[in-house]
Amino acid sequence: MQSASLPNSTTSTASATMFYHWKDFRCTYEIHQPKNAQAAGIPILLIHPIGVGLSRLFWRRFCTEWYNTNHGNIIYSPDLLGCGESDNPRKAYTPIDWAEQLQHFLQIVVKTPVIVISQGGLLPVTIELVKLEPNLIKGLVLSGPTSWAVITKNANKSRQRILWNIFDSPIGNAFFRYARTRNFLQSFSIKRLFAESKNVDDEWLNTLIGDAKNMTGRYAVFAFLAKFWQRDYSSDLAGIQKPTFVVFGNKSSAISKEGKNETADDNLIKYLHCLPQAQGTKIKGRNVLPYESTVDFVGAISPFIRGLETGS
Repeated sequence: MQSASLPNSTTSTASATMFYHWKDFRCTYEIHQPKNAQAAGIPILLIHPIGVGLSRLFWRRFCTEWYNTNHGNIIYSPDLLGCGESDNPRKAYTPIDWAEQLQHFLQIVVKTPVIVISQGGLLPVTIELVKLEPNLIKGLVLSGPTSWAVITKNANKSRQRILWNIFDSPIGNAFFRYARTRNFLQSFSIKRLFAESKNVDDEWLNTLIGDAKNMTGRYAVFAFLAKFWQRDYSSDLAGIQKPTFVVFGNKSSAISKEGKNETADDNLIKYLHCLPQAQGTKIKGRNVLPYESTVDFVGAISPFIRGLETGS
C-alpha cells in the first residue's frame, strides 16, 4: 500500500511513513494532524481491522472528515504486525500480540493518554490493551464490534489448530491468491461489509489489491480466520472502567454464523448492559462504518470525544 495516497484535504496532513521497533520487528505508523491549526484535544489511537489488503489506510477517510469538521486531535494510525508496511512474520497472531505491540507504541511514541478507536473484530485487541496499559487510555470508541454471540463464546482450540494448519499450507497460499483478486474482494465487500453495493468503490478495491500484493500479509489474515482471537470476553468487558462509546450500523451483520440472528439493536443493548461506563448509538451502514458512513460516524462519536475532553 505504499503507493496509495490520502484523499485531498485542505484541513489535514499525514506524516510520511514512520518507524519504530518492537521486539525484533520493524513496525510502521503515520501521524495525522490539522494542517492550518494548532493541534488540540486528547490524541486518538486508531486500530484498523484485519482482512485481505487492510491496514492503517482503512482510516484515511475518517481522518480527513475528522479535520474537515474542525477537530484538532493528533491521530496516531499504526500498522499492526503482519499488516501494511509493518513486518509480516509467519506466526499465528493472537490479540495479546497486537495489544503488546500497541502498548509499546503508546509507551515509546505517544507517551500520553489517548482515546482508542477500534474497528470490528479487533475488539479483543482493544480489551487486552486496556488491561495492559489502563493509565494511557482515556476512553474507547468501538465501531461495529463483534456480535455478542461471538464475543462471548469460547472457540474450539482443536478446530483453531486444524484451520491454521490448512491455511499455513499450499492450500492457504492458493486461497489467498484468489482472495486478493478484484472479483473476490468486490463480491465479499458487497455481501459482508457494505450496506450499499455502490459504496464498494475503486478507492476501496484498489487499496486492498495494492496491499494484498504482499503474500506475507496472509498470516495475519489466516490467524484471524482461524479465530485465534476468539474466547468469552464477557467478564473482561464488564471490567472495563473506561468511558466507552459503541456504534453499530443499522444494517450490521455477523460475518460468522454464530451471530447471524442478532440485530444491531440486540447487540447494542447487550454491550451497553455489560460495559460499566457505556453509551452508544446506531447509524446508517453495515460493518465498515468509518469508511462507508464516514460523515455519520464522525458526527456520532464527536460529542462523546468532546465530553471526554471537557469532563462533561
